[in-house]
Amino acid sequence: MLILLPPSEGKTPALRGPAVDWSALGFPELNPYRAKVLEALGTVSAHQDALALLGVGASLRDDVERNTRLHAEPAAPAHSIYSGVLYDALGYRTLTPVQRRKADESVLVISALWGALRFGDSVPAYRLSMGTSLPDVGRLAPFWKEQLGDTLGAAAQGHLLVDCRSSTYAAAWAPPAEQTVTVNVFTESGGVRKVVSHFAKHTRGELARHLLVRRGKAPAAASDLLKAARERWEAELVPGTARKPHALNIILPG
Repeated sequence: MLILLPPSEGKTPALRGPAVDWSALGFPELNPYRAKVLEALGTVSAHQDALALLGVGASLRDDVERNTRLHAEPAAPAHSIYSGVLYDALGYRTLTPVQRRKADESVLVISALWGALRFGDSVPAYRLSMGTSLPDVGRLAPFWKEQLGDTLGAAAQGHLLVDCRSSTYAAAWAPPAEQTVTVNVFTESGGVRKVVSHFAKHTRGELARHLLVRRGKAPAAASDLLKAARERWEAELVPGTARKPHALNIILPG
C-alpha cells in the first residue's frame, strides 16, 4: 500500500540543522528536475513582483524571501515540515516507532518543488504551489507529469494506491487506474449529501493514520480498503473503469 498525499500550503521551517542533502532524497533520478525548479523559484522569489508572480499575499513575504536561499536553509523530514489540517490529523509525532517506519515506507508526498518525496526525506520549508508557472519551467503540474510517470510508476508496482491528493496535485501524476482508489468525503443529512472541503482534509488525514496504526495486513485491493474504512466510518466504494480509478466515499453525519 502507498498513500499519496498533497503537501500543505503552510509549512513549519526547521530552526537548525544541515541543508538538504540531495543524494539522500528518495527518487534521486528526479534531482535534475528538482534543481531546475528550485533555480527558477529562487529567481522569481528575488523579483520585486515576487508575491504577485507566486500568487501569495504580503503576509507570506518572509516565506517567499526564504525561497531565495533554499540551498542553505536547514532541512527536516517532510513529515515535520508539512503542517496543517491533514498532517495534524495524521499525527506522525504520536505514532509508535513501528508505525513511523510504516509511514516512512508507505507515504508519498507529491510536491511542486520536489516532484515526489518519501515521508522521511529532509527538505527545507518553501513556498510554491503546483498551480504556479515558473520561467523556463512552465506550469508545474504538466512539468512534473512528464517527469513522474516512469519513476512513480515503478514505485507503485504491486501496491494499492490510496490517493488523498487534491485535484491540483493529482494533475501532476495519474497513477494506474486499476490499482488506485481516490478518497472523497461527504456529509449527509436528511438524505441530502454534500461535498466538504475543510473536513475532507481532516478526514483524509484520519484515514491515513487509521491505515498506519490498524492491526493486520495493509489493504491490497480496493475492497480491502473499503473494509478498513468501515472500521471507523460509513463508507462506500464506487468501482473504477479502465481509465478511472476506484473511489472511496466516506460519509460523515451532516
